[in-house]
Amino acid sequence: MAKALSDKIVATNKKAYHDYFIDEVIEAGMVLRGSEVKSLRAGRVNLKEGYAQIKDGEIFLFNVHISPYAFATHDAPAPLRVRKLLLSKAEIRKMIGKVKEKGIALVPLKIYFTKTGKAKLALGLARGKKLYDKRATLKKKESDREMERAISKHQ
Repeated sequence: MAKALSDKIVATNKKAYHDYFIDEVIEAGMVLRGSEVKSLRAGRVNLKEGYAQIKDGEIFLFNVHISPYAFATHDAPAPLRVRKLLLSKAEIRKMIGKVKEKGIALVPLKIYFTKTGKAKLALGLARGKKLYDKRATLKKKESDREMERAISKHQ
């Protein structure tokens, strides 16, 4: 998974953690073209509206915007093109079973580069939060901050 300290995180999807409960995180490779890797290294990617879907036994990434590389010499791929994700057959079968459950979605959480220089995507199995769940999460986060402040003042 994406736990190694030397992994360079390119982009995170903070909105996903706000809008969804993340049940499980799976690491997937991405099929990229030409200058897309250089754009990723420059951090020119937006995951906010992205999602993944299963079609014909394969998983595809939709609505992830990778800006065209400014110094590319020839045809740059479309920024919002559909990208194939690379997972093993067993992982795809497992995902198909989970996604068939009501309310489960595949959401991109972050894009990062491994030690070997490969671009990877952390894909989350997510359940949608209701408005009251979001409020409760914010209240808990705020109370935790207050406790940390109080503890640090006394020390």
